[in-house]
Amino acid sequence: MSQQVTITAGRPFPMGATFDGEGVNFAIFSQHATRMTLCLFDDQGHEYLLIDLPENDGHIWHGYISGLRPGQQYGYRAHGPYRPDEGHRFNPHKLLLDPYARQVSGHPIWHTALMGYDVSAKHGDLTFDTRNSAPYMPRGIVVDPTFSWGEDQPPRTPLEQSVIYEAHVKGLTAGRADIQHRGSYLGLASDEMLDHMTKLGITAIELLPVHAFLDEQHLLTKGLTNYWGYMSTSFFAPEPRYMATGQIAEFQHMVARLHSAGIEVILDVVYNHTSEGNQFGPTLSFRGLDNASYYRLAESPRYYINDTGTGNTLNVNHPMVMRMVTDSLRYWVEVMHVDGFRFDLCTVLGRTETGFDRNAPFFQAIRQDPVLSRVKMIAEPWDIGPGGYQLGAYPPPWAEWNDKYRDQVRSFWRGDLDTARKLASRVSGSSLRFDHDRRSAASSVNFLTAHDGFTLMDVVSYNEKHNLDNGEENRDGHSDNNSDNMGVEGPTTDPDIRAARALRRRNMMATLLLSQGTPMILAGDELGNSQGGNNNAYCQDNAIGWVDWGPDNTGEDPEFLAFCRKIIGFRIAHPILRQKRFLHAKSRLIDGVPDLFWRRADGAQMTDADWADPALRHITLELRTASGTPEYASLEYALFLVFNAGPGLLVTLPPTTNGRSWVRHIDTARPYAAAKPAKPKTRVRANSVVVLVQEALPGRK
Repeated sequence: MSQQVTITAGRPFPMGATFDGEGVNFAIFSQHATRMTLCLFDDQGHEYLLIDLPENDGHIWHGYISGLRPGQQYGYRAHGPYRPDEGHRFNPHKLLLDPYARQVSGHPIWHTALMGYDVSAKHGDLTFDTRNSAPYMPRGIVVDPTFSWGEDQPPRTPLEQSVIYEAHVKGLTAGRADIQHRGSYLGLASDEMLDHMTKLGITAIELLPVHAFLDEQHLLTKGLTNYWGYMSTSFFAPEPRYMATGQIAEFQHMVARLHSAGIEVILDVVYNHTSEGNQFGPTLSFRGLDNASYYRLAESPRYYINDTGTGNTLNVNHPMVMRMVTDSLRYWVEVMHVDGFRFDLCTVLGRTETGFDRNAPFFQAIRQDPVLSRVKMIAEPWDIGPGGYQLGAYPPPWAEWNDKYRDQVRSFWRGDLDTARKLASRVSGSSLRFDHDRRSAASSVNFLTAHDGFTLMDVVSYNEKHNLDNGEENRDGHSDNNSDNMGVEGPTTDPDIRAARALRRRNMMATLLLSQGTPMILAGDELGNSQGGNNNAYCQDNAIGWVDWGPDNTGEDPEFLAFCRKIIGFRIAHPILRQKRFLHAKSRLIDGVPDLFWRRADGAQMTDADWADPALRHITLELRTASGTPEYASLEYALFLVFNAGPGLLVTLPPTTNGRSWVRHIDTARPYAAAKPAKPKTRVRANSVVVLVQEALPGRK
């Protein structure tokens, strides 16, 4: 491109590069820069124009260039003091990515020119590097985000009615040879995937990070990549490696297709840190634009506060950084039509100068926002900073990942002592953690497994982690997994062990779907997917990290897939299992009967002495719609659940009224048995889950 380019004042809003049909307005924040240079590139990545933005309003630099079109590649060079000891790291020799770029051209090519300092110098980051980083940097791309959404309607499934499916965009379909564009947004939107998810019964898919991210240099040197994607370089641009044709419309198409199947899209987002690392990391965007504003700096501002374990912490307490985060969230809702977010290390976002604050500015900003207050917000409620573990401490209407649920369900089914009373707390919604400030019983996002850790198959197949493929001598990943290999480490042909593992998986999946709260299933668990005992597959963009669909696309155990469909369907059919109100054994107005009974096997109610028995290996409970449920939502019938991790039991069922009887619908020891009426004293096999429904039998009133 060689024509004359003229820049005019433009506007300080909206942020980023905005095409208006005739040209492009550029607006970028930097409080401490002394000059901001816009750099334009041709399609081959050659920098052909450097031009200073002429205006600055409220620390927003801006300018307008007529004639530029979507597809134009660009970046910035920021001028200002290079004083790391004062928190400033401006270096105009480094090309910087626009934090508001809606699309990026690719990924950084690792080279020492990406560093703002001389890596060979004695004083490290206190030195100044003058090499041009542009040949190694991706560029922002001007886009026209217009998309024909047609009649797209967000499903808006209430949280208490949700069944979440955590998945990786690439890993979910990369192993499916029958899917066109596998490993991409388009592959996820395929008929084959929609068919699988709708038959399974999930209501929302929670995607691992799709914000553009980079592969860390130390991984590339080992022949590995950042598979999970928790190293964001841009909070607006979809990750380009998941694009089949290079168009952001592919992501929008995926969302529209999932919505058409009644499935919501929740994004796992990383606003707690960026990919630039600590003071020895590269200068890619935020560090070079305004290090002192974008990051939380230590008392000696040469260094970064590291509450994330990644080298830096984003400074959401700065108003313009807060604005960037909320602008990003609104963009994904309004332009990309997503339905909610799961926030990685969310405690960071609520940490103020005095520690974590459930009324921190970030949470208040979300709550008052007319767009963001309408979508699902899920916190990972911990980080590695002081007071970082905050399970149950978030304000309504936030939901939270409940790792206590994961650990205690695994321990119960493993047969650990003193776990029955803990399981009772988790099955009934973890009310000690969440029942305050009018929070919903759906606030606890219950999970057995997630991307970080063993798959469900590996929970019952391995006692130890097997992470040697990660290149860290098996030092990475959690060492305590509450897992049980059932007698053999890894795969086995022993039919008894295989049968025991299958039963254990059914018991755990049934527990998840029968618990109060919001269930989340790890993609592939329904298929018996294994990672070979790797419990930290963050760098395994290969068969280890991908879902194994098996030769017929029903996985290692087709019968388990059928059971998962059955137990999810049972949950959906019984609102008693998915309530907004907590169960506290309080009498109901509809009939005067308490909403919850904890019973012994002989039918008597549990006593404190019973709960104190560390050898107790089973719990039984009778539950109804919660006390306080409005009359229009109350139900007259009840469910009776038995979770038995011990020997066989003879269970005395509670008496019924109005001609109703107990009908056995679920029995994990006989997973495909037809429903049938139960005797007043009913047998429950060893190591099994049984569910009975109080219902009127045919011919009775």
